[in-house]
Amino acid sequence: MKKVNQIFRELKIHAPFTILGAFTGIIIVVFLQRLPQNISFNIFYVLHPLHVILSALVTASMYEFYMCSHQRKECTIGVLLVIGYVGSVGIATISDSIIPYLGEVMLNMPNREIHIGFIEKWWLVNPLAILGIAIAYFRPSTKFPHAVHVLLSTWASLFHMIMAIGAPLNWLMYVGVFVFLFLAVWLPCCVSDIVFPLLFVKKS
Repeated sequence: MKKVNQIFRELKIHAPFTILGAFTGIIIVVFLQRLPQNISFNIFYVLHPLHVILSALVTASMYEFYMCSHQRKECTIGVLLVIGYVGSVGIATISDSIIPYLGEVMLNMPNREIHIGFIEKWWLVNPLAILGIAIAYFRPSTKFPHAVHVLLSTWASLFHMIMAIGAPLNWLMYVGVFVFLFLAVWLPCCVSDIVFPLLFVKKS
């Protein structure tokens, strides 16, 4: 029950940052909704890998801090790799690709297409996830402004959706984009950075 309460508390704390991030996304889409698809694609593949490396660093650092430093347990690189990789690549894919794609389908965007980074650009996304985990292994750090993570994730999700727009948006579509941007970031970011790594930490 304590852990559930902690999760809800974290979600409540992170909600205002996520709402602000979604608003920045709406401002961007007002001006860039006619951006050529290939440019949106390239921007997505700048923001998504940056999100992955930051998420890998924070997720692996959370596990290392609580399991290895706080509880003075042996921290094996194999376990750290699995937790850091799944917690970053897996959840960042849900956040940046899968939830935005569901939004594109539900909003009936004409150019909707799912882009799975660790498959589509495996040579870029996967090495960056491993780099983030390696940094966490040698110099763990969780002290990144949450706003950085929120904005990276929001904008990656946004440019995934901009690729699909293909026509001017009406006010109802803007509302839909805002809702899906919020959902794409709020729960996955908290799960990736906080909840997921702590599931593997034994009680001291």
